[in-house]
Amino acid sequence: MIRTSRGRRRLGVVVGALAGSALALAGCSAPVASGPEQITFSYLWGGAEAEAIEAIIADFNASQDEVEVTGISSPDFQKQLTSLSASQGSFDISDHFGNAVGSWASKGILAPLDELLAANGVDPAGFAPASIEQLSYDGQIYSLPIAVHTFQLLYNKTLLAEAGVEVPTTIEELETAIAALTKVEADGTITQLGLGDPSPSTTITTLGYAFGGDWDADGAPSPTDAGNVQALQWYYDNLVAPVGADQLAAFKSGLGEYMSPEDPFYTGKYAMVIDGEWRAVNIPSTAPDLDWGVTSIPYVSTALADTTQLTVSTLFIPANSAHKEAAAKFLAYLVSDEGATAFSLALGNLPAKLSLVGSPAYDDIPEFSVWLDALAGDNVHALSSAPYSAEYSTDLGLAFDEVLTGASTPEAALQKVADNSSNYATE
Repeated sequence: MIRTSRGRRRLGVVVGALAGSALALAGCSAPVASGPEQITFSYLWGGAEAEAIEAIIADFNASQDEVEVTGISSPDFQKQLTSLSASQGSFDISDHFGNAVGSWASKGILAPLDELLAANGVDPAGFAPASIEQLSYDGQIYSLPIAVHTFQLLYNKTLLAEAGVEVPTTIEELETAIAALTKVEADGTITQLGLGDPSPSTTITTLGYAFGGDWDADGAPSPTDAGNVQALQWYYDNLVAPVGADQLAAFKSGLGEYMSPEDPFYTGKYAMVIDGEWRAVNIPSTAPDLDWGVTSIPYVSTALADTTQLTVSTLFIPANSAHKEAAAKFLAYLVSDEGATAFSLALGNLPAKLSLVGSPAYDDIPEFSVWLDALAGDNVHALSSAPYSAEYSTDLGLAFDEVLTGASTPEAALQKVADNSSNYATE
């Protein structure tokens, strides 16, 4: 349920004053009494996720008497940005995604966190390195990860067994599996895809890393990096060309809603997908009869084994908050082992802290360890968060569409992005 944001309330009440001239002359006054400092946590989650957040807020409020948090569910990005841009905002802490940090920090609407984290004993070195890299700008940290996500290869065990396909470990094995698991009628109608793409852009950028590419080399857009071009060409050659762009588009237009009972992976329309850890929580409740597994993304070379892309759900403090120190205390609680575990379990996400990778708290989630173990690997990459990130992401999406529809080659499409990047925002 979406609730309308309301302004911050300060409940500290000054009780008493001078009791009279006699007391004043005597230098006596009534003591000043104050309650906990009030802050507002405006969060983007709703429904069952909001209920879980409210439980964590209640635990924090009960754990101490210095700060009292009021939670507000407000899943409205524009409203969030409007508050951040005002002289006086409507909340003291909120959440967003890592790719916005560079743009927002460059505009001065996020509070730098380094000193606040140090004051509350939060060590950034305890988090997945790629997440902190994405949440830093101009040498300072402007947001902290409340949860992170990695991408792995999910597969339908039944369909693989029927096709006589082993779980692929190399990119060559994946090519063979895709071909064997793709089914096309005589008239060209597709009935099953070997590898589906819940999010083509995420799948392609992840494959770019798997092919040794870098989308942000030396802190600048590098779409034409050889590994990126190779990955996009591989995607086209193995997923589009064999079935035809038009037939592929027609097939996708009839697919069910993502992570619903009609999700194409759950109904056998997709034999494999590259997707995030939230699937491990969604499948048992939405598709309990699905016999599935998950493995690392097949590697191009052993040096690139266990490559994955990391994305970040973040917490930040607005620059216009009047209660930054109090908000930082709550932030420290949310990213503590206790808070981070409760939060990640409630949302079915990965904890950002490396100390929790081996926690038994996640043992009951099926196959979760495949995503979780990836956090500690050497081949974990995150797209840069920079002032130009939104423009870059849009241009990459357009380039991918051009290639997948057959309108352009990978080299030409990505070169167009490189040409456009000279006009990107730098601050």
